[in-house]
Amino acid sequence: MDTPGASRRMAAALLGWVALSVVLPGAAHLRAGWRRTGITLLCCHLTVLVCVAGVLAGADAGLAARALNWLAQMSLVAGVCAAAWFCLVVHSFMVLRPGRLRPSAQIVTGALAGVLAVTVAAPFAITARYLTVSRRTIDSVFSSQEGAGRPGDPWGGRRRVNVLLLGGDWDEGRVGIRTDSVNVASVDVETGDTVLLGLPRNLEHILFPPGSPMALRFPYGFQLPESKPGWREDLLYSVWQYADDHPELFGGRHHMGAETLKQTVGHILGLRIDWYALVNIWGFAKIIDALGGLVLTVDRDIVFGRYDEGVVRAGTRRLSGTEALWYARSRTGSDDFNRMRRQRCVFGALLQQADPATVLSRFTQLAAVARRIVRTDIPRPMLEHLVPLALRAKHARVTSLQFVPPLISTVYPDWDRIRLLTDQAIKDPAPPAPRRHQVSPDPSPAVAPIGEGCAAV
Repeated sequence: MDTPGASRRMAAALLGWVALSVVLPGAAHLRAGWRRTGITLLCCHLTVLVCVAGVLAGADAGLAARALNWLAQMSLVAGVCAAAWFCLVVHSFMVLRPGRLRPSAQIVTGALAGVLAVTVAAPFAITARYLTVSRRTIDSVFSSQEGAGRPGDPWGGRRRVNVLLLGGDWDEGRVGIRTDSVNVASVDVETGDTVLLGLPRNLEHILFPPGSPMALRFPYGFQLPESKPGWREDLLYSVWQYADDHPELFGGRHHMGAETLKQTVGHILGLRIDWYALVNIWGFAKIIDALGGLVLTVDRDIVFGRYDEGVVRAGTRRLSGTEALWYARSRTGSDDFNRMRRQRCVFGALLQQADPATVLSRFTQLAAVARRIVRTDIPRPMLEHLVPLALRAKHARVTSLQFVPPLISTVYPDWDRIRLLTDQAIKDPAPPAPRRHQVSPDPSPAVAPIGEGCAAV
């Protein structure tokens, strides 16, 4: 007899078998008498699980990096899985003959089965979306040219790779690019040990590589007449834009700023610069806003703005993207070396506070920002080698050498001393030291672990 209690038990059992089919595909089909279909689904599912477990057991950073080359295929597989799991849940519900239930029970169980189908398919659909966005972002940001190196040796026999890390200020309302932040990351390809070499933006009398077009134009160093009293445009931060503005120096070739700055910084440090990565400092604020702000300890009020109309108050609190940007860039009552130290603090805090959950929840927004604010000549094929290297560097020794006064004069730099100190820092980096807990107003040591002197919130 079909009593209300019996109908509820049948409905509960039906939903239970459907739910079991989510983790054991084919269970509902076996229960309904579809033995061949049920066994086939179950065997396929177990085979896939064994294969995935085997892959994960042998997975390493190299496999994860190589997966970057398969993003399109992985996105397609994730989309197929979303559709397949949705259809599996729906079909599992149908083979259990919900028509035997009372009309009200059919509506309820059908609705719950539909919710379950969407819930199961959603993670695969979201994964497919993230993989598609990742592929588009990588294709947009990284160069399509082939990477250098011999077969089996992506580094071409080199023991270290050197990447020029730049912060620029290009914007729709500004003309040209000024590289306000100039650093080189020199990474040991075996251990991941990294030395960060920082050059002041206001370095004067820049010497260019002998025989280069810029050296022929400026044989005695980079010197230009003042554009207005006290306004210099012949400093390190202007090299990129000057090269872009004078294609006649390069046989009519345009957009030579990046290559010129790579060669120039390499000549200054006595290193071969392999690639560069330029981040738009103005767009950097959008990344911080997308992450929900940045918690920093500000040791004193930082005044900013063309007319000193803004202030970042002292204290520990969450800064917006604009506040964090001005904290890092303000020159009022400060100098370039304090700015360099504050910029390191902001970058360090961002790395510490960008938790995976926040990044995933705002992934699409962050990817869209990244496509607009990042430029690099790193070849896309090199990513599968650079990602494992970056992971090694994250857990290796990272030290910093900043070429700032009194170590180096920015007006009359001792180029031989810069190259000597660079060579020493790479061969014998400074030992680790404990972090400080807030930004110090006193000059930080020239050689220190990265993060030294920065807020730790």
